[in-house]
Amino acid sequence: MNNDKIKDFIYEDLLARVEKPGRYVGNEWNSVHKSLEGINIRFAFCFPDVYEVGMSHLGMKILYHMLNDEKDIYCERVFAPWPDMEKEMRENNVSLFALESMDYVKDFDFIGFTLQYEMSYTNILNILDLAGLPVKSADRKEGQPFVIAGGPCAYNPEPLAEVVDLFAMGEGEELLMEIMEVYRDWKSNGKSREEFLRAAAAIRGVYVPSFYNVEYNEDNTIKQVSPIYEDVPKKVRKRVIKNLQNSYFPDKIIVPYIDIVHDRVMLEIFRGCTRGCRFCQAGMIYRPVRERTVEELVEIADRLLESSGYEEISLSSLSTSDYSRLHELVGQLMSKYQSKRVAMSLPSLRIDSFSLQLIEEVQKVRKSGLTFAPEAGTQRLRDVINKGVDEEDLIKSVGAAFETGYSNVKLYFMIGLPTETMEDVEGIADLAHMVLDRYYEVPKDKRARNVSISVSASSFVPKPFTPFQWEPQDRTDSLIEKQKHLRAALKKNRQISFSWHEPFVSYLEAIFARGDRRIGQVLIKAWEKGCKFDGWDEFFKYDAWMEAFKECGVDPEFYAYRKRELEEVMPWDHIDVGVTKKYLRSEYKKAQKAELTRDCRSVCTGCGINLLEEGGVCK
Repeated sequence: MNNDKIKDFIYEDLLARVEKPGRYVGNEWNSVHKSLEGINIRFAFCFPDVYEVGMSHLGMKILYHMLNDEKDIYCERVFAPWPDMEKEMRENNVSLFALESMDYVKDFDFIGFTLQYEMSYTNILNILDLAGLPVKSADRKEGQPFVIAGGPCAYNPEPLAEVVDLFAMGEGEELLMEIMEVYRDWKSNGKSREEFLRAAAAIRGVYVPSFYNVEYNEDNTIKQVSPIYEDVPKKVRKRVIKNLQNSYFPDKIIVPYIDIVHDRVMLEIFRGCTRGCRFCQAGMIYRPVRERTVEELVEIADRLLESSGYEEISLSSLSTSDYSRLHELVGQLMSKYQSKRVAMSLPSLRIDSFSLQLIEEVQKVRKSGLTFAPEAGTQRLRDVINKGVDEEDLIKSVGAAFETGYSNVKLYFMIGLPTETMEDVEGIADLAHMVLDRYYEVPKDKRARNVSISVSASSFVPKPFTPFQWEPQDRTDSLIEKQKHLRAALKKNRQISFSWHEPFVSYLEAIFARGDRRIGQVLIKAWEKGCKFDGWDEFFKYDAWMEAFKECGVDPEFYAYRKRELEEVMPWDHIDVGVTKKYLRSEYKKAQKAELTRDCRSVCTGCGINLLEEGGVCK
């Protein structure tokens, strides 16, 4: 079938047989459509998960419109087809297509993946296969697309080293445009794939894994990672946008036809975090903190609300309450949009900086639930992880919320943290009961009629570039026992609900988070056995994964359960995120003594990020 007949078949026959066809039709409000005349670069921006998840990602919204603002670039969206759609596509020989043009992805210049979650890696292989492309970069030929990847998981690129042609390390607004410029020049000169990758590798922030050799010690640890060419950097430094003010942010965002996870205007108020939680990868890799001004944010909100028709704004950051002008920003937005019934949500609120005045302002339009993250059940363990909040902060904050009529509170914790004991686990239940007791202390005429306390406990996963990158993960049988213990402790109160993460999924996440190149062969084998959508409980195939490890002769426990030596060469040591290994070691040692490190906005803690750029980047 020719391209027009394929499109007709997709619209008229195929989509009628799948769940949620709105995932695949495209043509949403504010989506970009271009004539191919004058287009020099076609970029397929792939999110390796279902449409509803991918369309909620702010980074995709920014880069999609930024690329399309270039006259000769056409960026289109691609998401992982749900299994029912994939079945129809394979049975009818329909290759993977992009939403805007419905042209085949295999005909694009670039296929770009954003790596947000390790358990989406099998979807990357599946997307490439559905597109009719080899999953290994070495097998892709001249004229086939280059596969590029970025995002937080790209900071340990090694498990995907055989799949991805080049990684973009750091913030993509400037870096991606520089890669496109090199590609324009390469394409006009008709050079080889190898020559493009050599030219791209000269750009700061670009990592081409095929240009690096990995040597191993006899004990299977890494001896060294070294470039195979003299002009390839020994260490790849991430890219940082020094001044977030006036950096690119779109005037419009796509409005989906179907419900998505975060279906609202998202305002990125600042990047980075200064709190230094020792488990948190984002708090380390996204340094330094850079804020947008209130004036700029109000202008952006004006444009996005007008162009989208949305009736809710979410303030996006790693720790919203740390924005230095938050009260001023919320006040201006609410005074401007309260009469238009535009609501506002404040995710990522810290317990110790909760403001009753702020919440009263926000709830003028619509009252939603509140989310707090104590992370650990006892003060000792909160000090170990450098959370910097205490029990009094939590009770004071939820009490203020209950007294203004809030009735839904979510509490996020982790289990399996380094040095955790069963007493720490019991502390989670104790805190939840204290929150409930605080509700009943509010006079009946002041509190909401019904209260709901949601307790969520995820399993700790040691991540690269954190002080806990050397720590082993808690074993699955231990995590299961802790979950059972916590569930029993919370069961006596119907007002308290409990949810948890599947520990076997967290086990795989830890393996890939700290994996090296040898994990890549396991990834391919598991995908060949039918593994995909591994982050979705209904599709996770633990037994197939274990078979893949066994057939590849790779011990998964070596990656998840082994405590690293402080001097060990990590698979990601040739990537420079700005935070030094010396600083991470220091924080690790302080964690063992439960010593706190101050917020670096009050005093520089010497993490090393200022050494990444001449003149520094911290304000």
